[in-house]
Amino acid sequence: MRYFTRLRIGPVGFRVGSDWRAPIDQLDDLYRDYPKPDDGIADFNVRLFAARPWRRFVRPAVMIGGDYTIPDALPLPVNLGLLAAEMGMNLQMALAQRRYLLLHASAVEKDGKALVMTGVSGAGKSTLATLLMARGWRFMGDEFALLDPETGLIHGFPRLVSLKNESVGVVERLMPNARFGPLLSGTPKGDIRHVVPDARAIAAMDEPAKPALILFPRFGFASEDRPVLPSEIFVRLTQASTNYVAMAERGFDALRTLVQRVPARAIDYPDTDAAVALVERLWRELA
Repeated sequence: MRYFTRLRIGPVGFRVGSDWRAPIDQLDDLYRDYPKPDDGIADFNVRLFAARPWRRFVRPAVMIGGDYTIPDALPLPVNLGLLAAEMGMNLQMALAQRRYLLLHASAVEKDGKALVMTGVSGAGKSTLATLLMARGWRFMGDEFALLDPETGLIHGFPRLVSLKNESVGVVERLMPNARFGPLLSGTPKGDIRHVVPDARAIAAMDEPAKPALILFPRFGFASEDRPVLPSEIFVRLTQASTNYVAMAERGFDALRTLVQRVPARAIDYPDTDAAVALVERLWRELA
C-alpha cells in the first residue's frame, strides 16, 4: 500500500493501508487522539485498493480487503474512502474476532455499569448513545459491544460514531462543538456523517464495565417499555452477534450468563427527548 496508518480502538489494533492518500489523511485527522497499537503490532489489517491499476485514476473505485474479505463485495467511489476504511475495520472484527463475543450494539457507561442497546438498522441506537454521551455518560461504542467470556464484562470499542440521515442534523444541533467528519452523500445507507467520541470516551476506552441493562429500542412509536422473556432476549442477541456460532461453547456460555444476570426491556419512542427520558428512567429503576 502506498499510504497507511495505525490506530487502536479499545483492545483492538488496526493497520489501514490505501492506494489513495485522502482516506488515510481523514483517518489520521479524526483518530488523531487515539493511541497506536500496542508495541506497534496490529491485530488486523485493512486494505483499500483499486481493482485494476488504472482504476486509481480513471473512475477510481475503492475495493475493501485485508486479512479477511468478502470476494463479491462491490467497490465504493473514492470519495467514500473514509466509509470504506470504517467498513473494512468492522469487517475484520465481524469475520475474525474470537477473543470477545461481538454484539452489534451501542454501549454507554455510568458509574462502572454498562447500558447495551441493540436493534435493527434505523432503531436509533447510535443516536441514543451519542445523545447520552452529551449528557455525561461515557461512550463505549456504537457498532460493537465486546463481551468478555471470561469475566462477563463489556469492553469498549469507541470508533467514530456513524450518524445516518436525519440523525446527522439532530446531533449537529445538540452538539455544535463536537468534531465531525465530512458529510458522505449517496452511500448505500443514505447520508452518513461521522462524529468523534469525546475525550473521556477515548481516555477511558481500556476500562471495561459490568453490563447492567439491555435495551431493544424501536423508533417511530409512542413511548412504551415492555419486559422481554429470557428466551427472546437470547434469540435476539444471537441474531445481533456476528461471531456467536464461531465462538461455539464459549459464546453460548457467555450469552446465557448475560441473559440470566442482566435485566432487559424493549422500548418504543417517538423522538429523541422521549427516548432519553425513557432510558434514564429505566436505568434508575433497573440498573
